[in-house]
Amino acid sequence: MASNRPAPEIPFAPARRETETFGYDAHRADAGPWEEWNPTEDSVAPVRGRHRVAKQRGGFARSSTVLGVGVMAAVGAGGMASANTGKPPVSLSLPDLPSVGSLFGDTATEAPQTTTTALSSVGVALADAQQDTDAGEALRNRIMAQAEQQQGQADNKATAVALAAAEKQSAAAAAQAGKEAAAKAAEAKGEAEAAAAKKADQKAAKPDQKAAKAAEEKRQAEPAKPAGQYTLPTSSYTITSTFGQAGTMWSSGHHTGLDFAAPTGTLIKAIHGGTITEAGWAGSYGYRTILTLDDGTELWFCHQSSINVTAGQKVTTGEVIGRVGATGNVTGPHLHLEVHPGGQAAAIDPMAWLRDRGLTP
Repeated sequence: MASNRPAPEIPFAPARRETETFGYDAHRADAGPWEEWNPTEDSVAPVRGRHRVAKQRGGFARSSTVLGVGVMAAVGAGGMASANTGKPPVSLSLPDLPSVGSLFGDTATEAPQTTTTALSSVGVALADAQQDTDAGEALRNRIMAQAEQQQGQADNKATAVALAAAEKQSAAAAAQAGKEAAAKAAEAKGEAEAAAAKKADQKAAKPDQKAAKAAEEKRQAEPAKPAGQYTLPTSSYTITSTFGQAGTMWSSGHHTGLDFAAPTGTLIKAIHGGTITEAGWAGSYGYRTILTLDDGTELWFCHQSSINVTAGQKVTTGEVIGRVGATGNVTGPHLHLEVHPGGQAAAIDPMAWLRDRGLTP
């Protein structure tokens, strides 16, 4: 910084000695003599350029300047502390002060009036704006993260519900398909059994043409037997049930005939000559043939596997009329023989009837 030019020297003029001591108790040679000099505008050259300093009027200007700088530093430090610590800053404002030059009274060089800005307010505004921006961004990120988490949970729950519903629907469909398959299988099995039974019935009801032809040839080859002769209905048999035997197997509560157990297919012969009055299916008796003798006695041959005669046919003693079987209400293959005198409904003991005719079963 440039200094002011020195003032021109003034010619020395001795002055009168005075008795003033300048604060000392006696006159001192190194303290004077001095002449009083009052500079004027003519004796002092004016300061040129930007480095002119106006005369100070006391110490107010310097103290005001220092005070302003101190206030500005304090305000700046307060703003920085508020921004750094996060505490709400205290708003301070600096009032409009006149320029330094106006304090010296020099109107020629007085600076224009300016309005100072509250530095703390600027710092606070910037800090608040930055803090609001950061807080808003953090809140937005938190809300977005929470929304994404809730959406993910909702999607997972919806997926689990859909999978459970699909599994339940699949299980129900599988169970329904199983039921339908079981019903169809049972229906097919029933139809097959019914067809097989019908076929067996038709086969059993239809006389064996070959067997009938063979029996007829055998009968013709055998010598004719007397009309009053009797014979047992079958051979190679075992008596298993007798007349009047009690049991739950019979609907009447007791046995109404005589059972000749023999292998299926064993020949059944006419006990005596007579007429075939019935040949076919008879419910619990299975396939049955009724031979009516001349005195009206009916002989029932039941549970046959096949029938070799037809209703109205005349047969003689010992002629083959069918084969042993297990049709109807039976537990095994056998011939069930009943005797009904005069065609009455009530049966009598076949064992006694046969013995009366000279036969021993």
